[in-house]
Amino acid sequence: MTADVPALIAHFGLKPLPVEGTLYVNTYLSAARTAFGDPAGTAIVGLFAREPRSYSCFHRLAGDEIWHVYGGDPFRLILLHEDGTSEDVLMGGDVHAGQRVQYTVPAGTYQAGDLIDGSRYALYGCTMTPGFTAEGFEVATADELIAVWPERAADIAAYAVRGEHALPPGFTV
Repeated sequence: MTADVPALIAHFGLKPLPVEGTLYVNTYLSAARTAFGDPAGTAIVGLFAREPRSYSCFHRLAGDEIWHVYGGDPFRLILLHEDGTSEDVLMGGDVHAGQRVQYTVPAGTYQAGDLIDGSRYALYGCTMTPGFTAEGFEVATADELIAVWPERAADIAAYAVRGEHALPPGFTV
């Protein structure tokens, strides 16, 4: 484990996000509420790392999620779109090499994320409005995802959720 990773974990108080798997800390939970009683907005700081291992398993959200790059090394978002297409988005600070410093994952898109080869860690943020809730979070089995996106079977097998498939009721970041 590189010295900067434990320092980031300690500085932010990062902990594993249930089901989905990344290290995170809530940095904003709006006091304002939607008509359904959910938070109007939420934000997190997250960390992908080689050690301790942290990545994002395939999940989809009821609202758009905006990803922001804060530091570290490049990482990849793997997106499985509702229309049956898929894409990879390279996130990182080198915009001249095609990396994105910000990207919005559309609602209903299955997404997973991880470091690219050679990367040690990536510090990022995610913002949602309306805010993240357990009720707006969904996962699928690897078999369900492979049936729609067979060309992404290797990625799906690597990043499918294992174990729990639902967040605790009322959970919010």
